[in-house]
Amino acid sequence: MTTTSDVPQHDTRHQVPARLDVDAAAPAFSKAMSHLDTTATRELDRVGFPAGLRELVRLRASQINGCAYCVDTHSTDAASAGESAQRINAVAVWNESPFFTERERAALRFTEVVTRVAETHVPPEEYDAVAAHWSPDEVGALLALIVTINAWNGLAVASRAWEPVLGE
Repeated sequence: MTTTSDVPQHDTRHQVPARLDVDAAAPAFSKAMSHLDTTATRELDRVGFPAGLRELVRLRASQINGCAYCVDTHSTDAASAGESAQRINAVAVWNESPFFTERERAALRFTEVVTRVAETHVPPEEYDAVAAHWSPDEVGALLALIVTINAWNGLAVASRAWEPVLGE
């Protein structure tokens, strides 16, 4: 009888071939994207938007957009920002989870609505819901964050320029 330990194990992880090196193919655009990201982060800093929630917002948008690289990056960044494994894991099902405050839930809901803008068109009641928990400056910074991560997701998914690396 052959057991699993008798069978040679091969690395069968799926490899995602890169399509386009965005930095080389569109260097001015790549630089502008980095500037956009820096500017969005400065807005978040200016209004005191919580670091952990920033990463959970980035993570949730990346999950919706199917960006494996960004999901990996922002899960790690959320942990570095002090988020627990429970909250990081639960962000995919935040609406069914008790781990988020009403204020955080409003930000995550707004993230989903804006990320799916082609479907939702961000109705007034969705904007009003986030505005009930966050100041206009905070909503502006949150919107900048959501737009920026969606742009990064679009680049990463379309180009496959970046691939997550399995940690040891």
